Amino acid sequence: MNTEFFIAKRIYFSKDGEKKVSPPAIRIAMTSIALGLAVMILSVAIVIGFKQEVRKKIIGFGSHIQISDFSNNNSYESFPIILSDSIIDHVILSTPNVAHIQLYATKPGIMKTDEDFMGIVLKGVGTDYDWNFFKQNLIEGSVPQISNDSTSSLVLISRIMSQKMHLDAGDSFLSFFIQDGVRARKFYISGIYETNFSEYDKLFILSDIKQVRRLNQWESDQVSGAEILVKNYDKLDETAESLYYEMSMLKDRNGNSFLAQSIKQLNPEMFSWLGILDTNVVVIIILMLAVAGFSMISGLLIIILERANMIGILKVLGENNTSIRRIFLYIAAFIIGKGLFWGNLIGLGIGLLQQQYEIIKLDPSSYYVSSVPIELNIWHVILINTGTLLLSLLMLLGPSYLVARILPAKSIRFD
Repeated sequence: MNTEFFIAKRIYFSKDGEKKVSPPAIRIAMTSIALGLAVMILSVAIVIGFKQEVRKKIIGFGSHIQISDFSNNNSYESFPIILSDSIIDHVILSTPNVAHIQLYATKPGIMKTDEDFMGIVLKGVGTDYDWNFFKQNLIEGSVPQISNDSTSSLVLISRIMSQKMHLDAGDSFLSFFIQDGVRARKFYISGIYETNFSEYDKLFILSDIKQVRRLNQWESDQVSGAEILVKNYDKLDETAESLYYEMSMLKDRNGNSFLAQSIKQLNPEMFSWLGILDTNVVVIIILMLAVAGFSMISGLLIIILERANMIGILKVLGENNTSIRRIFLYIAAFIIGKGLFWGNLIGLGIGLLQQQYEIIKLDPSSYYVSSVPIELNIWHVILINTGTLLLSLLMLLGPSYLVARILPAKSIRFD
């Protein structure tokens, strides 16, 4: 029988008056653990959710990897390349982790109505385009139906554009493009999207790729580039590096070289900013653990001092310091366990409510999302709980040595 565990249970769970040892100290310690754990769970869930939401929006507009002309100057007035079926099938799609490829072409221009105008980028896509991202963010109408047999005049615009230009799904507008003079095109709005990613929402209109080819006077197989989606985001850097070396050794029939870049390389500032958020979480976790740990240390010291008489009696009966220390560490574990229970209840409860009902709203123009995003991961919760329990107990090892300083001759007379 574990004597230390038995005594600890009798002290902590006793139903008589002796059970309530320093209620304020115990409550403060338990509350610190509970609130600290809840804050840690929510901090990790919010940061992971926020990073995933922002990352989805960036990837939705630009995919995981882009292949373009090697001399590309990051301008939307791009140089055309030709990706043959042989390159697509035997080089790109045969690369491990590549899931899908879609061709695109871009053309900057001006969108104009009778009342207003604004600069836009016409992004032409083909029948191979994955519309899932825009379908998820569609607020009116439908995505354009594109076929290989005819050229469609249907386009998808953003809510920002529709509000500024006073347009709705089904309306038409003129766009002007400079290409050996000014060219005008009339487009019909098939749908309106809103991603809350204002930098891109103000810019992109989705259209038939054949429209952009005609404006640029390109051949039927010339494109601005290719967008590649990967199966596993964690292997993005490895896949991008592999494609970079593979494509750099190839040329199209016009002698143009290829450049493969990951979305991280194309948007370094945005991904660096997302990386900084991890540092914020680490700081929050350290602070919460420190507060909870010091509260537990204070609580344990008070409990030990209050039980000085019992410690003296146990020493007289032959118990050694190590055994008595275990008793108080068990008591501390009970307090921590109760704090973890309430911390999980509070943290997961708030997280699930926010995830389900989006109670806490945000300004999309500042945060790119309309409400606080939550991504709860069971393994993260288990790791936070385990780390909190172990670190709290480790921090209590030092204070537990106070038991050795208590002398039976003095403590038994302690009233």
